[in-house]
Order: sequence, then structure tokens, then C-alpha cells
Amino acid sequence: MEIAEVFIACKKEAHYSRELILQQPALLRVVSGEVRIVAAERSYHFFAGDTVLLPRNQLGRMSKLPLNGQPCIAISVLFRKEKLQHFYTVNQPTLSALPVHQPKQFQKHPLLESLFNSLLPYFELADALPADIAAYKVEEAIRVLRAIDQDVDGILGHFDEPGKVDLVDFMEQHYMFKLPLEKFGYLTGRSLTTFKKDFNRAFNMTPGRWLTQKRLELAHYQIVEHKRNPSEVYLDVGFEDLSHFSFAFKKYFGYNPTSLAPAR
Repeated sequence: MEIAEVFIACKKEAHYSRELILQQPALLRVVSGEVRIVAAERSYHFFAGDTVLLPRNQLGRMSKLPLNGQPCIAISVLFRKEKLQHFYTVNQPTLSALPVHQPKQFQKHPLLESLFNSLLPYFELADALPADIAAYKVEEAIRVLRAIDQDVDGILGHFDEPGKVDLVDFMEQHYMFKLPLEKFGYLTGRSLTTFKKDFNRAFNMTPGRWLTQKRLELAHYQIVEHKRNPSEVYLDVGFEDLSHFSFAFKKYFGYNPTSLAPAR
């Protein structure tokens, strides 16, 4: 099933995503509540009225949190690669716009307000936004963003796949994200076979073993130094369930994580 290009999400309870890698750039407007994005290098917090453009192929986690008694409501506009490529064959990107790999937040602007105000009535429809209207609104969003800041071409107008990056540096920054090895390979510009070969050469052990050790050591640090409970930590460090985390922790350290947890 194809994901809609323009949609609204309403979360009345706290919603925590797993690992998130956008396959296409996305424009996000927070209507109410809080949207929190945790990336390797920092955390981002967005509140009612904030508008942010998210680049593709960047790894992180997204949380949608109610705030001040209001649900988290957010409007998203997705920019599909084929539509962006068609747009930029007619409209040349700004030559000075270098590739951008971090979220880009915008100040309040009349054109942005007009764009999102025009979208809100459509979400009262029982059905999804009609495809032809969605396509029109996506192109309008591209033109609005470029009118406000042509540096957005650094996010919207670059279509290259991830290039080969320093493997050690990338893995040290992103090991806490739970991804299949194929995806780690893709994000570092490698096939799975080359990723495994380069990884063994760089770390002198298999990716699976290294990832488990790094995640357990991070969990130990979080529990001891930041006084967090194992139930608060295991997802953040890349484990899928608490029982598996507890088993691996005891096997590696020789004692249960609960023995380190602060008294409550």
C-alpha cells in the first residue's frame, strides 16, 4: 500500500517510533504537542507552530508526545524522489546549495502559514486527500520552501545514494540504532558483503558481536551514571525486548541489570 504524500497524524498518547530512516525528504508542521527527534549527534524538539524539513537517509528516532493536555498533531508532506527529479529538470537547483544532512527548521512565514492553513480543511474529509490535489500541494510546498530559502535545494535537489564513508566513525555514532546489517551497509555506501569484510578488518570481530557489546556497555553507563532503570534503557540502546536485554546483560557482565538500578 502506497503511503500518502500529504497526511495528518494525531497521537493522544505518547508514541515512540523505532529506528527511522526517511526514504524521501519530508516537511513537518507541528499543530499541537511535541515532536522529538533523536539523531546520532543531537536531539531536536519541535512544538506547536514549528515547521521543519527532514532530509532523507538520516538515521534517528521520532517521538510524538502530548503536551499541556493537547494531543500531538502534525501535518506531513512527503517529497517523492521521482517528483523532485521532475521538478528539478524544469527548475534548476541553486548551484551554491550543498547537500544538507540535518533537519532544517524555518521561522514563521506568511507563505508557510498559507500552505498549512489551506491543508487543514482537507483533513475533515472521510477519505484520503485526493491524489491530484495532493500532487498540487506537494509542488506548492516545494515552491514555497524555495521562495523562503533556496538552500532547501541542498535537501530537495540532491539524489545521490549514500557514498562510502568512514566505517569506524559511522558505527561509533550509530551503533545504538537497531538496523539490519544490510541497512548499515547501505548507509555507509557498501554492499552487505563489503560491509562485513570492512567491518572485520576495522574492528577485528563480527558486526553482531561488536554491536551487542557496545549496546550493553552503553546500557551499563546509562544505568550507573544516569540512574536510569533497565526498562527505560533497553530500547534506547538498540534491544527489542527487555527479557532479551536482561539475558544478554547478565551473560556479558555477570550480574543482572536490575542489581544496578536505582531504588524507587
